[in-house]
Amino acid sequence: MSFPLGYTGILSGLFCGLVFGFALERAGFASACKLTAQLRFRDWAVFNVMFTAILVSAFGLWLLQITGVMPAEEIFIPTTYLWATLLGGVGVGAGMAIGGYCPGTSVVGFMSGKIDGLVFLIGIVAGTWIFAGAFDAMEPLLEALPGPEAQTLGELLHVPDLVILLGLTAVAAVVGWMTTKPAQRA
Repeated sequence: MSFPLGYTGILSGLFCGLVFGFALERAGFASACKLTAQLRFRDWAVFNVMFTAILVSAFGLWLLQITGVMPAEEIFIPTTYLWATLLGGVGVGAGMAIGGYCPGTSVVGFMSGKIDGLVFLIGIVAGTWIFAGAFDAMEPLLEALPGPEAQTLGELLHVPDLVILLGLTAVAAVVGWMTTKPAQRA
């Protein structure tokens, strides 16, 4: 059986992208102000929604593995390259801080009618084009410091995947509780 929806072609990707984009728009992520408020530690909605999405995906993948629907050996786990991750994180983080969007939310913003989403999206395309042109020259740097080869966090720490999932759930619960206004907790 193949996932999602039994079809692994472009339609399943478009369908999942539309559903995810709709969820982002409903959560208010089409607003650059909402995203920059997260960077200022004033609005934790972005963290809460995205961390919840990560947890749902992680638990779903774990359930698919333990039920045998999707064997672990069929899941590609790339090697982490630390310099590439650092440079990519700085680049995306700087872009989010300056423009107020990440790549996905810029599409959501543009599709919601926001001109700044379009400008940011054009910047992403231009930056991707420039990076692709410079990739051959940058490749030695980007592959210079490989991390653990194709390991999950559970394998790296020598603990069962369920321990990692429960730990992530605890982090999400604590951060969610700490970032809720006292009047809302009562």
